[in-house]
Amino acid sequence: MKSGARPTATIERYWARPTDELFAQLRATARGLTSAEAERRLNESGQGDVRDRQRLSRTRVLVRQVGSPLLWLLIAAAAISAVSSEWSDAGIVLFIVVATVAVGYLREYRAGLALEALRARIQVRATVLRDGAFVSVPRQAVVPGDVIRLSAGSLVPADAVLLDATDCFVSEAALTGESFPVQKQPGPVGERAPQAERLNCVFLGTNVRSGTAEAVVVSTGHATELSRIAAKLVRAAPETDFDRGIRRFGYLLTSVMFVMVFVVFVAHTLAGRPPIETLLFSIALGVGLNPELLPAILSVNLARAASVMAGRGVLVRRLNAIENFGSMTVLCTDKTGTLTEGTIRLEGAYDPAGQLSAAVLGLAYANAALQSGLKNPLDDAIVEAHGTDEGTPEKLGEIPFDFVRKRLGVIASTASGARLITKGAFDNIISACTRSSDDTPLAGDHLADLTARYESWSRQGIRVLAIATRDIDVRATYSRDDEAGLTFAGFLTFIDRPKEGVNRALQDLQRLGVAVKMITGDNRLVAAHVAAMVGLDVGRVITGGELDQVDDAALWRLAPATAVFAEVDPNQKDRIIRALRHAGAVVGFLGDGINDAPAMHVADTSLSVDHAVDVARETADFVLLEPDLDVIRGGIEEGRRTFANTMKYILTTTSANLGNMLSMAAASLFLPFLPLLAGQILLNNLLSDVPAVGIADDAVDSELVSQPPRWDMRFIARFMVVFGLLSSVFDAVTFVVLLRVFGAGVELFRTGWFVESLLTELCVALVVRTRRSVFSSRPGGLLLWSSVVMMVIAPVIPYLPYAERLGFVHLPAGLLAALALIVALYVVATELAKRLFYRHGVAGTVALLPPVLNN
Repeated sequence: MKSGARPTATIERYWARPTDELFAQLRATARGLTSAEAERRLNESGQGDVRDRQRLSRTRVLVRQVGSPLLWLLIAAAAISAVSSEWSDAGIVLFIVVATVAVGYLREYRAGLALEALRARIQVRATVLRDGAFVSVPRQAVVPGDVIRLSAGSLVPADAVLLDATDCFVSEAALTGESFPVQKQPGPVGERAPQAERLNCVFLGTNVRSGTAEAVVVSTGHATELSRIAAKLVRAAPETDFDRGIRRFGYLLTSVMFVMVFVVFVAHTLAGRPPIETLLFSIALGVGLNPELLPAILSVNLARAASVMAGRGVLVRRLNAIENFGSMTVLCTDKTGTLTEGTIRLEGAYDPAGQLSAAVLGLAYANAALQSGLKNPLDDAIVEAHGTDEGTPEKLGEIPFDFVRKRLGVIASTASGARLITKGAFDNIISACTRSSDDTPLAGDHLADLTARYESWSRQGIRVLAIATRDIDVRATYSRDDEAGLTFAGFLTFIDRPKEGVNRALQDLQRLGVAVKMITGDNRLVAAHVAAMVGLDVGRVITGGELDQVDDAALWRLAPATAVFAEVDPNQKDRIIRALRHAGAVVGFLGDGINDAPAMHVADTSLSVDHAVDVARETADFVLLEPDLDVIRGGIEEGRRTFANTMKYILTTTSANLGNMLSMAAASLFLPFLPLLAGQILLNNLLSDVPAVGIADDAVDSELVSQPPRWDMRFIARFMVVFGLLSSVFDAVTFVVLLRVFGAGVELFRTGWFVESLLTELCVALVVRTRRSVFSSRPGGLLLWSSVVMMVIAPVIPYLPYAERLGFVHLPAGLLAALALIVALYVVATELAKRLFYRHGVAGTVALLPPVLNN
């Protein structure tokens, strides 16, 4: 290739071009690119990932912070004040807007940086031909002209044209919605062929279900088919229960806020109050009701949880799934590597009579060493047991593994021609055989003896594969049709012992309210044996064959009561997950193979492991650095802590805000002056939110972790009403004390209530953050000390320089003492109300709620 030659950006109708013409237009060859040329092309075209628009951006974070309609209302109000020469009000409002945006921006951006660092640890890779050898590179480094190698489990890293393929079936559901894999074959197709009929092409976003292939890349990133039809394909991830609750909560607050703003503005206007002052006051009330730091708190909570979970061996791919992880009630998993050690050892290779056989081991070694499809631990165990001292025969062809046949065949050269060597599940091999290696027909007593031997091993928890052979002609291609009339050669037995500590881990999950179910493709006898050893209930084992005999309605009843599912295929895993979800479970699925992807898509929470195939890792919400149930337990607990701390902010802030804003709105209708100026309301709201940044690190009571949490709008509504009304009662007491006892004028009234309102918000947050006594549940250090600092600052604010410009005056010592007493009584009353609330549920408050909250 000429130095500096540049490939064509987009090749017209590349699917119809002969290979030679395609390589010429790409300025490439079948020998692939050099590393230097690939790097040059990458620098010119950019990284080949259509998702690069989603990367962390300072601008995007800032836009999210200033995108709130409430902030724009404040900015508009400040502009009106400036036009009306109300410079002080305008300056105060703008200062608070800038401070609010700055706090939210800094917290969210730092959280985003931490998340980006974690995501960099999980990278999908592609196998490409560089400098004459196949190497592994990050998927984003693939460029046009690269020759790529694909096998079962591979995610296709770019749009490419096939050069060679062996039984290559590709799932194109991401592009076409079609669930059945499509067989791919090299060779040009018609120029007018639609995307679904371009059988010589593979596309970004699809994955290889079985077989192998080599292809030349023609398009990457935004030039791919996936990018071109992205507007049709990009669908939002299914809304989680937590997201749905946040959305409904947002609708409620927005409705209440706008009603309050409208009513107060109209009432004050009709009463002849100054319109600019009234507008600012009304908007400030609405802003005061809104928990404006909620997006930042959510981001910080989730990013912190992701960081903690990474330290415990769980890498988070999708932040919004963390709460679902904590809400999990059922965990479905395979047995290998999770319930068992995952270190599979070949126990022996036996002939049909059950005698150890070097010949059978040699056949198994040839099959394992020559196959080029999906790498698996069984083949590794065979190669390790055999050793590599003897050379391997020449490979003439391959019939790749798939999950329907459950067999894998290779064609090896022999002195007299060729031999097909096939290994796989016992039932699937025996069904393709007609005789044994001693020429005994596979029927009657002989078949019964082989089956009994297989079942005896299986009952001991030993995994059994069978191996068969057949002499075959040498030819260019072979297919699954050649797997007929085979000769049964013998058995391969494997041992994978239960993992140490798995019984305790299962008990810990059970205490957390999480049931574990085994879903495996292994035979029912092995599955039942392993399940019994680790402590799972094996009262009922459902097999794939039995699943085919029951309809969905029956499965909805069977699935929750069954702990072991065996001999299942990928579509049956999907059915099981759907049935559990239909029964009301929040389902997590742990998978590491291509056959697990369908079930992972439909689970509430999907988990994979670091060494899993590409499509499993890409599908997963979480990637485990170690396939260990104890790691999962830690992730569940952290998810529940995140949920609990998010709910703390929502409950404490909205209940306090609702009480204060209702008191202020009501008082404004009866007092001859506004109870607080707009700037004072906004300052109060900003200062009371300062300690909220410590909620992400707050301690969580054990009872909030012991059971799966669920979003409960009725509970939140009751909480807001009860504690909001209690806050309003003490606000009314404060009004009486200020007006009747101290005869407060306008400035003294506003200053006194500002201090009382701020102190009560800060104190009550520490009380209602826990269901326990405030003295028996210690808050996190940042939350506690930031609250204490703000409590010290609150009564000092009127004495600070320029405080008079905010409308504050010095408070008499007697009034400060009275306010301190009111705050102390409020804390005691809130503690008592909290005990009654959690003891009796305050059921009567439901009747007081708006209809939207009783749904």
